Amino acid sequence: MDDKVNSALASDGTIDITTVGARSGLPRTTEIWFLHLQGRTFITGTPGPRSWYANMLAHERFTFQFKESVEADVEARAVPVLDEPTRRWVFSQPHAWIEWYCREAALDDLVADSPMVEVFFEGGAT
Repeated sequence: MDDKVNSALASDGTIDITTVGARSGLPRTTEIWFLHLQGRTFITGTPGPRSWYANMLAHERFTFQFKESVEADVEARAVPVLDEPTRRWVFSQPHAWIEWYCREAALDDLVADSPMVEVFFEGGAT
């Protein structure tokens, strides 16, 4: 990925993701927050079912679309984060979005029941 995209990972917070619908097979675009923590990128939410998560479980490849400091689409792969230590680590990091999540639900509930994927980028931005 180029320097502008790497910089956006460090500074931006809101993106669009385009997933493939779990049932429909059609493209679905969702605005969402992401977390870039110590060189790793995550997408999560508060506890409960989410269409974007169901789509990623059915089709791991998606498009990560930057739209704040840079406009770029990057192909990515979503890997569900299921292990408790990593989930607790993510929700324990100092970050504005984490603070918001922790106001919405108790830490133990976030760790146990929130949808969460780690994002692995497939290549360069388009």
